[in-house]
Amino acid sequence: MSWNEEKVAKLRELWGKGNTASQIAEIIGGISRNAVIGKAHRMNLSAKIKTRTATSNQKFENSLDEKNTKFKKVRRNKFKSLIIDKDFEPENPKHLEELDENSCKWPIGHPNEKSFYFCGRSSLKDFSYCKLHLLYAYQPKGKKEEVSEKENVPEFIEKKIQSA
Repeated sequence: MSWNEEKVAKLRELWGKGNTASQIAEIIGGISRNAVIGKAHRMNLSAKIKTRTATSNQKFENSLDEKNTKFKKVRRNKFKSLIIDKDFEPENPKHLEELDENSCKWPIGHPNEKSFYFCGRSSLKDFSYCKLHLLYAYQPKGKKEEVSEKENVPEFIEKKIQSA
């Protein structure tokens, strides 16, 4: 199928009115929906205008945004309280078979070594890690690169790690 100037003009007109690719293919005749989409893409026609369902979902999307910001605030406060709390329970080394849903699953060492184990402290509700390892695993956006260097680890955490 070849596109002539007539068909291209009709495509441009129907696309601008917001018709679907299937409707345009049917109106022009002799071309497939995919051919319409491909030609519209090559012509750099703008994206379709929002459909009725997309505009009716705006209220739903707005409520989701509100819930997400509330969740982020609660989560941020949870981690701030962890940083303030300096009392971490001692490590309880466990092998994979000994782990349960309440054990910290932070791996220590390399899996190929005989001395490999998991932290084993009690994990926090809804997380797989203990308080200490949550500080390593979950970091604020944009701060991950800065904190990942060992020099930036707070001194009291470093002491706890060495004493555990």
